[in-house]
Amino acid sequence: MDVSRARSPFGRRARTPRLLVLVTAVLCSVALAGGCAGAGASGPATKQPGTTEQAAPASSSDLQDNYIKVIKNVLPSVVQIQASNELGSGIVYDGQGHIVTNAHVVRNEKTFKVTASNSENELTATLVYAYPQQDLAVIKLDKVPAGLKAASFANSSKVQVGQITLAMGSPLGLSSSVTEGIVSATGRTVSEGQQGGGTGAVIANMVQTSASINPGNSGGALVDLNGQVIGIPTLAATDPDLGGGAAPGIGFAIPSSMVTTVADQVIKQGKVTDSGRAALGITGRTVLDNSYQPAGVAIVQVSNGGAAQKAGLKAGDIIIKFGGTAVTTVDSLSEEIAARKPGDKVTVTYTRNGTQKTADVTLGDM
Repeated sequence: MDVSRARSPFGRRARTPRLLVLVTAVLCSVALAGGCAGAGASGPATKQPGTTEQAAPASSSDLQDNYIKVIKNVLPSVVQIQASNELGSGIVYDGQGHIVTNAHVVRNEKTFKVTASNSENELTATLVYAYPQQDLAVIKLDKVPAGLKAASFANSSKVQVGQITLAMGSPLGLSSSVTEGIVSATGRTVSEGQQGGGTGAVIANMVQTSASINPGNSGGALVDLNGQVIGIPTLAATDPDLGGGAAPGIGFAIPSSMVTTVADQVIKQGKVTDSGRAALGITGRTVLDNSYQPAGVAIVQVSNGGAAQKAGLKAGDIIIKFGGTAVTTVDSLSEEIAARKPGDKVTVTYTRNGTQKTADVTLGDM
């Protein structure tokens, strides 16, 4: 998948949100949101017999006031992160100076410069742990400034399609920028790829939003109108008709519940010990048919004690279906696995020495 970068107005490259190709509906479940309600009416209403009363919509001034309130409340918790010549964003996670961001923002670096939205003072931070499998990382300020404000994280399982969202970060190096949109879908499974510094992660249950996500937004905050973070903007879809450039209005954020699951483990234990992600327990490669088209995933190695080994799969087997869905490439298999949970039972169809077979697999934990 193609990845592009943009140079910031300040002469430094802004970390691009990874560009991706949408996973087909067969491979993902869909739905997502976040929002607020208000009311306004010019005068009392009279209920007519046989009619049902409906809440009056919020006035434009009420909605604008709500936007401003949320931005003033949340923006101080959103920071700009500079890693060498790259720029990205992050969210203050707690009062001890922990900041959560994307793994592709920190990449392989250990130290960073951090600037809060409400201060011109440049702070320094050190990497705590990066978890590329979910494209998340935690860094920690070397010195915690007075008044550091942690963001509030929502339960992303309650997000609904149609909720208004605000994306906050440093697109193109322009710190403290805010864009607006809605939750377009939830439950998206997307592949990040490895070009341009991507982690190659396949991420499930992502929040799709129409709020603009531009280079430098990666690691920032996707917020609902209750002032809570519902996700971390991470990916932007590509449009082949635009030469592989970003598709307007189609961005993706890692759900807040996954963010808190990973961040809590990193802060308490220094690493991720329970990812909550399913694993098949193999190393594989894409195989081609006689027409040089992708035709399955050959198992190169089986992990000792892993799900595949327990189900009797061996090196040399070629997986062609996973749970009834055709598998042609390593990416398509990864997407299928990412959409499931540890402990799920799946029928895997494979060939061994030219003979088609099936195996019932109980997925393990990554």
